[in-house]
Amino acid sequence: MLETSARLLRLLSLLQARRDWTSTELAARLGVTTRTIRNDVDRLRGLGYPVDARPGVAGGYRLGPGGALPPLLLDDDEAVAVAVGLRTAASGSIAGIEETSVRALAKLQQVLPSRLRRRVSALQSYALPMPFRGPQVDPDVLTLIASACRDHERLRFDYRSHSGAASRRAVEPYRLVNDQRRWYLVAWDADRDDWRTFRADRIKPRPPAGPRFTPRPLPPDEEIAAQVARGIGEATWRYRARVIVHAPAAYVRGRLPIPVTVEPLGEDRCAFEPGSDHPEMLALYLGMLDADFTIVDSPDLVAALRTLTSRYQRAIDSSQQPSG
Repeated sequence: MLETSARLLRLLSLLQARRDWTSTELAARLGVTTRTIRNDVDRLRGLGYPVDARPGVAGGYRLGPGGALPPLLLDDDEAVAVAVGLRTAASGSIAGIEETSVRALAKLQQVLPSRLRRRVSALQSYALPMPFRGPQVDPDVLTLIASACRDHERLRFDYRSHSGAASRRAVEPYRLVNDQRRWYLVAWDADRDDWRTFRADRIKPRPPAGPRFTPRPLPPDEEIAAQVARGIGEATWRYRARVIVHAPAAYVRGRLPIPVTVEPLGEDRCAFEPGSDHPEMLALYLGMLDADFTIVDSPDLVAALRTLTSRYQRAIDSSQQPSG
């Protein structure tokens, strides 16, 4: 009986980890016959788990939606991750999910073993989240996008760009990327025959999703995230300038808040093209490089630097006057 129960738990874990499984794949994973898999699936159904079957030679099983949510299987690290994630979601970038996250967290903490409650409690006590003030995305939109990425189903949606231009897009979705402020979709744009990044809060889906597509080769997730970070900066900047910094390229990269292409010009010189919505803001950022620099063909930025210099000089002069 213990062996059967353990196998059922393992089978349930596999069905939760991936959408579709053939009976042959499941049998190979569990080291049993396909007949045993059929019997175990019937046992799971008897316990209330909605396991759907697909007939035919290539048929298999899928954990489907049911009238009630069956218990999930979480190991220690997964349980802690869910608890911390729920607390973060309570003050995060997904609209309307704050109260729901708090309720779910309360339920989860009731059933956590004491050793895990201590871990979660420590994180909650000493990790202070910053209030979120950016644009929020509908959780249903995120769920739809994530499901399409998982199931390799095409998405159609209306999109509003940074400039406010509206368009209708048809894409192959691949990854959702979160930079702690916003959610982004990395997808292959069929009409433009190229990779594109979309702000999730600007997406208005046009269901249903589909048809399914054959996934394209992807670089590692770390490279995708870095590329999105670069694209985020370039797409949202209204003003850009070329700057030559009198410092090594590695030093400048380490001082920048987001990944930016830095061109080495020698051991102690490099160039890059930072951006901002206003020249004045860019002038402030450049001052935090803690290195000398030269502006190339950007009179607006030079004027902003001159304005800041005059303001700082007036502040210095007035601060040094003896108090009356």
